[in-house]
Amino acid sequence: MTQIDNAWGAGPGEGYEALAAPFRPLFAEIAAGATQRDLERELPHDAIRRLKEAGFGAVRLPVEDGGKGASLPQLVNLLIELSEADSNLPQALRAHFGFTEDILNTRDPERRALWLTRIGGCEVVGGAWSEIGADARLDRFATNVSQKDGKLVLNGAKYYTTGSLFADWVDVGASDAHGVGISVAVRRGAAGVEIIDDWDGFGQTLTASGTTTFRDVAVQPEDVVVDEERFRYSAAFYQVVHLATLSGIGRAIAKDVAQAVAERRRTYTHAAAARSSQDPQVLQVVGHIRAAAYAASAITLQAASSLQRAFDSRFVDNPQAEETANVIAELEAAQAQTVVTDLILEASTLLFDALGASATKKPAGLDRHWRNARTLASHNPRIYKQRIIGDYAVNGTPPPYQWRIGGIAR
Repeated sequence: MTQIDNAWGAGPGEGYEALAAPFRPLFAEIAAGATQRDLERELPHDAIRRLKEAGFGAVRLPVEDGGKGASLPQLVNLLIELSEADSNLPQALRAHFGFTEDILNTRDPERRALWLTRIGGCEVVGGAWSEIGADARLDRFATNVSQKDGKLVLNGAKYYTTGSLFADWVDVGASDAHGVGISVAVRRGAAGVEIIDDWDGFGQTLTASGTTTFRDVAVQPEDVVVDEERFRYSAAFYQVVHLATLSGIGRAIAKDVAQAVAERRRTYTHAAAARSSQDPQVLQVVGHIRAAAYAASAITLQAASSLQRAFDSRFVDNPQAEETANVIAELEAAQAQTVVTDLILEASTLLFDALGASATKKPAGLDRHWRNARTLASHNPRIYKQRIIGDYAVNGTPPPYQWRIGGIAR
């Protein structure tokens, strides 16, 4: 069935249904095992492998480079559909799509050709940027690239290395010998790379968002990029991927609660009907949830359109237009975040109002929706985004593009 048939609205662009159709049977198979994987904490290695083999990681690439030529709104809509199947997967692939976006933005023809070949060949990139502990600072990375025996080597430790355990490459934020911020791509299986699945959060438990350490990992010069050269709308892009994941959770909640209400036989003496499926108050709750999921997707796709405008502005040789498009993309992502988060967190709680206490049993797996949404919503705190939006509206202050988490240098 198309998105229109499911009342989620038309997909972005005339070619969206043709783009999505080959992936939907795979999404359905992934969805069938999602609850059980969550209950047993079974990492989705097989699902990621099958997505790679289907070319999902290359959808943004031009067709001539092995991709599908998807626009940014089309990519985001695909991620919403994937998240409906299993919200761990778009988050696990978030770093990959961000890295791919950087390659599509680069003006370095050699770097572009190298990585288009790798990504078009179904290779996937994970991320390793965040640092924790007493040495984690806002102004520079402790992870560093240095010279050893005349060659470049990478040393350091990272946390929240989401998706790297499933990837072929790891994109690492580091500092060079002069303290300049750089990014370095290394093979996941290279000597000295160790990835540990020690993520212990209560949600998004299957994203492999744990610790990665690097000990004298060999680095090729062509895989080093100065951080300032990364694509400017990256912060907005990564946030919109989170919003797509939240929107997909909303659709999964709507689907699960509708099915549970349709199948429910138990009722109450003070209910408004003999069956929940005929109870107008219960139906109102189900409708409220579905409307929230619909609105969340629509808002997220609106923000995705701002990303597309930022991408398009990169190639018109008009620095002012590019700057404006990047500012607007950041603001639209922030505005969307503050609303979509509320919609899906509320929906993940309201679903239990349509059901009885039996819905809280672990085998039902309905708690995962709240746990996953709450975990995603804790990234990039929305209270700061609300302040940034207000500061722009009142004072015209542009939003920050790049930011880091860590301690203040003393």
